[in-house]
Amino acid sequence: MTRLRLALVFIIALAAIELVAAGADYFPPRDNWEHRKPADAGMDAAKLNDAIEFMKSHETTSPARDFSDQEIIFGKLLGSIPTERGATNGLIIRHGYIVAEFGDTLRPDPTYSVAKSMLATIAGIAVDRGLIRSIDDPVANLIKDGGYDSPHNRLVTWRNHLQQESEWEGEMWGKNANFLGTEAFGRGEMKPRAIQEAGAFYEYNDVRINRFALSLLKVFKKPIPDVFRDEVMNPIGASTTWKWVPYANAYVNIDGKRMASVSGGTRWGGGMWINSHDMARFGLLWLRNGKWGERQIVSPSYVKMATTPSAHGPDYGFLWWLNTKQGQWPGSPAAAYSARGNGGNIIFIDPGHDLVVVWRWSAQSNEGFRRVVAAITS
Repeated sequence: MTRLRLALVFIIALAAIELVAAGADYFPPRDNWEHRKPADAGMDAAKLNDAIEFMKSHETTSPARDFSDQEIIFGKLLGSIPTERGATNGLIIRHGYIVAEFGDTLRPDPTYSVAKSMLATIAGIAVDRGLIRSIDDPVANLIKDGGYDSPHNRLVTWRNHLQQESEWEGEMWGKNANFLGTEAFGRGEMKPRAIQEAGAFYEYNDVRINRFALSLLKVFKKPIPDVFRDEVMNPIGASTTWKWVPYANAYVNIDGKRMASVSGGTRWGGGMWINSHDMARFGLLWLRNGKWGERQIVSPSYVKMATTPSAHGPDYGFLWWLNTKQGQWPGSPAAAYSARGNGGNIIFIDPGHDLVVVWRWSAQSNEGFRRVVAAITS
């Protein structure tokens, strides 16, 4: 080897060492996620094992393994549901590396309302590209399908939808935004109340989120699962096993093409079916302020807005749950936030500790995350 080549090798090696010393972010390539021992990732192995054993022993009982309670809880299904779900499983990611995992983390299962945080990501891409000029614009400025024509609905902004403060009135795919009627909605129905102005009241509401998803479809004029695949999942090296399943009746025509509009959950079937590794990659993307490698998928400014409390839901950002209420997640930092779905499907993100935890089908999740955070030594 010539002296010049030796010098080049030395320079490259030195640069790599400097990058590691500087804490350069690690982004796992497709199909090859590096593992680190807890000690090498600044975690106490015994305490981390304690957290994992706690997680293993605290699996949710609802939904049932065979989803037999799905319609009892939420009402008549509009989309398909698997014949059974997997057991509790999860991953702990520190500094981008896997430091622990348990259970079948490669099994795609419904993740329920974690899909809402994915819709928030799609909206961020639309804002960053200028497809949505401002999140404070009324949706009616862009969407002319009749859903925002009433004097009440025409005031709904994109921000209102993202913060679940839209108070949008109407019906989507056979379900009304007021959630009244046990036959249609199961135990998840709401008590009658007066509708307020857009932006004046927070309410967790799947019908309104499904309206939001349809509006995003009409902004992109491309199926949202395709947008998510091309703009998010393929760039972050996700698998091809995930699927965003629409309701059987949730189809519209756009520019002469029949397209499905997806939901923001699995309340009435369908929704995002995904494995824990892919959820962890999605969480790592947000931990890295919307960046993956050299590609900025969602702008840092949007990530900051999305993780800022709304006016009327102080524990809620743009379809992300925040830890800003005192004592809400004991033992977890105030800056932590998460994507959460029914059945304890959770992506927990702790920016201060450079930590992502995915826990599927969990019970007592706050205690599980507290134990993981307590295992951090440096």
